[in-house]
Order: sequence, then structure tokens, then C-alpha cells
Amino acid sequence: MTTETNTSSCCGTGSCGSGTATDVQIHGTDVTTVYKVSGMTCGHCEGAVSQEISALDGVTAVTAVAKTGEVTVSSTAPLDEEAVRAAIDEAGYELVGQA
Repeated sequence: MTTETNTSSCCGTGSCGSGTATDVQIHGTDVTTVYKVSGMTCGHCEGAVSQEISALDGVTAVTAVAKTGEVTVSSTAPLDEEAVRAAIDEAGYELVGQA
């Protein structure tokens, strides 16, 4: 599993913005979905969201980008949006929807 994060700074609160989820694309055997997440402002935020989503069954890669509020998730099958929402909530952020 690959997790990319930017470790430039930390907001210190764990909740600093808003976002929305994006489209679903199938690449080979993986499904790629882009979500919009609100509250991410720094590398710490990206890491927290990536860590929680990475723990979901079937997730093979997560890339969170605070600047755009987008989180790209690759998985072996489509993920349950409520499970993704719960993981993002656990990290202290809010799932806006698919990008």
C-alpha cells in the first residue's frame, strides 16, 4: 500500500476545512475514487486522513492533497461511502462527497 503525504506543517487542531468526493474510475483490477474532504490544511491532515482510509478493507493506495481537499483512493472493489465517511470523521474531517 502506498500513502503519500506532505509533512510541511500542522494546523494543530485536526479539523481545518471542507471538501467533496469525485468520480470513480476502474484501472485494471483497482477502482479509483476521488473524494472531496473539508478541513485538511497541511501534511498532518493529509496523513491522518490517509491513515484512517488505508485501514479500510480492500484499500490499496491513498493520496490526500490538503491544497485541493481531494483524497484519491484505490481499492480492489468500490468502497461503501458510509465506511469512507466514518474513516474521515475518525480522522477529524468531513467527507463532502465525490470529486
